[in-house]
Amino acid sequence: MSTPLADSLRPAPASARAAQKRRKPRSRFTPARLGVYAFLFTAALFFLLPLYVMLVTSVKPMTEIRLGHLLALPVQWTLAPWRDAWSSACTGLDCSGIRVGFWNSVRIVVPSTVISIAVGAVNGYALSFWRPRGAGVLFGILLAGAFIPVQVMVYPLVRVLAFVHLFSSLPGIVLIHTIFGMPVMTLLFRNYYASLPQELFKAARIDGGGFWRIFMQLMLPMSVPIIVVAIIMQVTGIWNDYILGLVFAGTRNLPMTVQLNNIINTTTGERIYNVNMAATILTSAVPLAIYFISGRWFVRGIASGAVKG
Repeated sequence: MSTPLADSLRPAPASARAAQKRRKPRSRFTPARLGVYAFLFTAALFFLLPLYVMLVTSVKPMTEIRLGHLLALPVQWTLAPWRDAWSSACTGLDCSGIRVGFWNSVRIVVPSTVISIAVGAVNGYALSFWRPRGAGVLFGILLAGAFIPVQVMVYPLVRVLAFVHLFSSLPGIVLIHTIFGMPVMTLLFRNYYASLPQELFKAARIDGGGFWRIFMQLMLPMSVPIIVVAIIMQVTGIWNDYILGLVFAGTRNLPMTVQLNNIINTTTGERIYNVNMAATILTSAVPLAIYFISGRWFVRGIASGAVKG
């Protein structure tokens, strides 16, 4: 018969010993974790330091910039460079600021994004569920088009747009961005729709739904995550584009990136670094705002099937 003393001297079961080991607090600062933190801090510093220099320089007067203290905070803060960059920065003899390029970029980005996403969504839906004859070949051609360098297609597109009288016009640059965005958008939507259950489509077909009715009433409401991903990709890609806007937009429709290049490379007079930095930040403000505001939607859309298939 066991006694309390004997029970206390008896070794604890293996499960109890394992539980005791699990209860031991783990150290927060292990060598591996410290290495990860050091790497993340270095990477963050590497990417944020140029942004810091741009911000600090954009609020300094030129008298302080000439002193050469690149990382020093301004002694006298000023927002005049931002006003000049927006409304009176010069590109040669034209001193209208970067606002002209901003509104040109808006006029280019909005229709290009809407049209390319609409065409890509319909293509992806048709290739995923209806699968017409030759759908695999068509998808392969579109996929190959996504990897063709832009520079290879510039001259043929210049000849084609000049032939149809769309070269150096707003409809012409919108059409160019739609063409170059369609392969990637088709790939995104095709992979997303391929991850949806086929039973939904078959049930809608049994209920008498046609091509457009199923797309508008069933597929499109379920496509919000991938539409957000497509909007982020298209807006940032088209907004940051330089070569297509320079070649196809024409002098009256030059986007913000081209205007920024013209402002920075203007050689008449003194080079005004604070105005150049302010213009650079204004040009990148829209993509940065989109990523900061809708970053979680982008991750959710990618996780919902944007890169599957």
